Amino acid sequence: MPRAGWVKPRSDQRLSDHISIGVLTRTYPPELVDRVLAQSGRSEQRKRLLPAQTMVYYAMALALFSEGSYEEVMRNLVEGLDWSAGWRGGWQVPSKVAISKARARLGAEPLRSLYEQAARPLATPKSEGAFCGGLRLMAIDGTTLDLADTAANEAAFGRPGSGRGEGRGAYPQLRAVGLAECGTHAITGVALGPIKRGEGSLAAQLWGSLEPGMLLLADRGFWGFKAFKAAQASGAELLWRVRKSLILPVEEILGDGSYRSRVYASTDRRRTEPVEVRVVEYELADPALEGSERYRLATTLLDPEAAPAEQLAAAYPERWEFETALDELKTHQRGRRLVLRSKSPEGVYQEVYGHLLVHYAIRALMHEVAVDAGRDPDRLSFTRSLRVVRRSARAGPGFSPHGA
Repeated sequence: MPRAGWVKPRSDQRLSDHISIGVLTRTYPPELVDRVLAQSGRSEQRKRLLPAQTMVYYAMALALFSEGSYEEVMRNLVEGLDWSAGWRGGWQVPSKVAISKARARLGAEPLRSLYEQAARPLATPKSEGAFCGGLRLMAIDGTTLDLADTAANEAAFGRPGSGRGEGRGAYPQLRAVGLAECGTHAITGVALGPIKRGEGSLAAQLWGSLEPGMLLLADRGFWGFKAFKAAQASGAELLWRVRKSLILPVEEILGDGSYRSRVYASTDRRRTEPVEVRVVEYELADPALEGSERYRLATTLLDPEAAPAEQLAAAYPERWEFETALDELKTHQRGRRLVLRSKSPEGVYQEVYGHLLVHYAIRALMHEVAVDAGRDPDRLSFTRSLRVVRRSARAGPGFSPHGA
């Protein structure tokens, strides 16, 4: 017996045989989605009107068309129906109830797994502005997302302080800390949690995503001896701004003006577990302060000839590229001041990973175009690329994931 809210299609073909998601299937082909579903235990033994594979792409479509209703997003997803294959009689959009139940069956795990398997640094030696001294520039940063105002979301994620003495923010919030490639704006790793969880705690989940050949840029908010040492253990090089209060004794002044120092796990007399660092100090004019701001960077790159202080000082501002990537995702892709639509915590995680998957796919397309044209990916318009991907999702040819 059909489930409540189901609409019987007017042919014996499955909806998934006609899904048109355009550019996104280049980054996440059906065979990869099927493998992820199998690994997540979401493979289905019987045919459904809204099978799991369809719902993976639908979760991405919700992010791509973030201002559309459930039904309108489904229409956008299937506008590329192959009428010559027996769908001339038309197709009725499943109800919101049916779509919601299908989202709940899918859960967040397949989207998380798909993101973790697919999101990798994009830059090649031909990519402009992606490397410093042969090291791939990466940055870590955090942000928050407003969630639907439900009791379940509030219990799982909490609310921020209002700043007005009332103690409650307008919406529950999720905190996210991400790892991104500076030269391409590709967000390649993320840690998610409730708003009360600090950025430093979430960042600890990302050190395993680092690898030799990377240079990780981080602001002073992430500074901590344990964090610095854990990130260094990945084999990546580090260039972190440190807090003003941190004592960095000068052990040796080097020819480029930087100096060798040590940081310790404890500030007491034992001063155990030292980590050797090189310190780069400089000042930059800051019109907002009507003066200048002093920077102190601690790096694991100890050789001033291989990594001159001037080169590192010039590389550090590249971490602000992550701010641009977050603006792309939160303002242009999601929509300015839009609250995530999911009313349950599991739906929230699914929705966030849908947004991350879409952003990564757009950035992968932009990088490919930039390399072919010999241009810097930063010089291409994210907004225009987003429009291209939306058009491709509506008009691209359908695919038949199971050879039907």
